[in-house]
Amino acid sequence: MKRVVITGLGPVSPIGIGKEEYWKSLIEGKSGVGFISRFDTRDFSTKIAAEVKDFNPTDFIDKKEARRMDRFTQYAIAGTKLALEDGMVDIGKLNLERVGVVLGVGIGGMETMEGEFTKLRERGPSRISPVFIPMMISNMAPGQISMNFGFKGPTMIVTTACASSTNAIGEAYRMIKNGYLDMIVTGGSEASITPISVAGFSSMKALSTRNEEPTKASRPFDKARDGFVMGEGAGILILEDLNHALNRGAEIYGEIVGYGSTSDAFHITQPDPEAKGATRAMELALEEGKVEYNRIDYINAHGTSTYFNDKLETLAIKNLFKEHAKNINISSTKSMTGHLLGAAGGIEAIATVLAIKKGIIPPTINCEDPDEECDLNYTPNKAVERSIDFALSNSLGFGGHNASILFKKYMG
Repeated sequence: MKRVVITGLGPVSPIGIGKEEYWKSLIEGKSGVGFISRFDTRDFSTKIAAEVKDFNPTDFIDKKEARRMDRFTQYAIAGTKLALEDGMVDIGKLNLERVGVVLGVGIGGMETMEGEFTKLRERGPSRISPVFIPMMISNMAPGQISMNFGFKGPTMIVTTACASSTNAIGEAYRMIKNGYLDMIVTGGSEASITPISVAGFSSMKALSTRNEEPTKASRPFDKARDGFVMGEGAGILILEDLNHALNRGAEIYGEIVGYGSTSDAFHITQPDPEAKGATRAMELALEEGKVEYNRIDYINAHGTSTYFNDKLETLAIKNLFKEHAKNINISSTKSMTGHLLGAAGGIEAIATVLAIKKGIIPPTINCEDPDEECDLNYTPNKAVERSIDFALSNSLGFGGHNASILFKKYMG
């Protein structure tokens, strides 16, 4: 079996584009939530989201090509370019048939879908764009990455709602571990801050309506939480066989040593009330990594700022770690980035890897009055220094999907 390491990071996030800006915002506890700028929210109960700021697709993509991509694909290409540059990857020296793309996408081209449907309704079928379908379909993000950079290995998406990116990273890890590929571009991308998406989540009563205090709206584990805040962006990582990375002189951020994936088989949106699936996903990751429970120092929680998720993820952690749960630093970076849906696991994996590399745990901001049922150490409001040998990143999705990745400090 091969050892799998992380050698490049490419975040496109509501709190910064690129590794340095993203990490600086995380440890400073900066919120990326504000009023929605893309459409008129006058009739919406939720008027806030975490949009990516100052993103110009032509900084990363030819202008003509960018016009033929939905925003989620633009984010994916930008994140990939950032990750490849960060990893100092010389594409000309790679065996491109042994480089793949495995991306998590939860919804896909919703912005394109809504725009074209409006054309159909108002102007008729003859006005639909000939590139509507290839702009909208979810697999076009990894497909465009493959075409733009010449990667000829397996190229695919994983769609497991909000667990999509974590499952994608886990499946990519297994492909390299088993020797099928040398390098994989993985993570996820999402851009679904659109009228129908916001209306749909609002109808479910899933979104925060703390419109008067946007930066305080995402408050995982806090008693006053009232729903999640939609985010968008991409979190792209370069995974690589250790020997391949060493042979090209790559900087190594960390290592992946375990992955767990389970299903609740319970309800379309609500987690299992005993948190068995989430507990088992973490347990499987530890078993694959052959890591004892008391070795875990940090968990980047799914932590959506919804009542059931936060309570039951806390229960899962306590189920598995028992008394050691109180010794673990936990944080939800969604408190700053909002919930990137299918891209959440990608952006949070980057946060976890950087936390290990730098020995600093990003905070859970707005955690001011913790719920009595959320009684662990959520690293409230301020980043803390701590040496991290092992960390988990969790993602839980509608449909009962649970995924957890176990990261390890790289020691050579």
